[in-house]
Amino acid sequence: MFEGEKTLIFWLGLMILSLASVSLFSLVWFNVVVDFFNPYEGLVSLRYQVPFFVAATVFVLVGLYMMKCGTKKNVDSSKQPQLS
Repeated sequence: MFEGEKTLIFWLGLMILSLASVSLFSLVWFNVVVDFFNPYEGLVSLRYQVPFFVAATVFVLVGLYMMKCGTKKNVDSSKQPQLS
């Protein structure tokens, strides 16, 4: 999926993807820990974290799209039409 030359857009997308993944994992981890020790408190705090879940998910998708668009495809010269 990411074959070809990596451009600056690819590396920026990789950074966005990794930061958003860490954020998403920390939100999930926090909710698992809070729900395990105090189920009522966890459900109340989850209500306020919905925008952060949505934002982290959107940034994961943006990072993947940037990585996809940030690769230059290698052009094979044998498959190009010859102009004569």
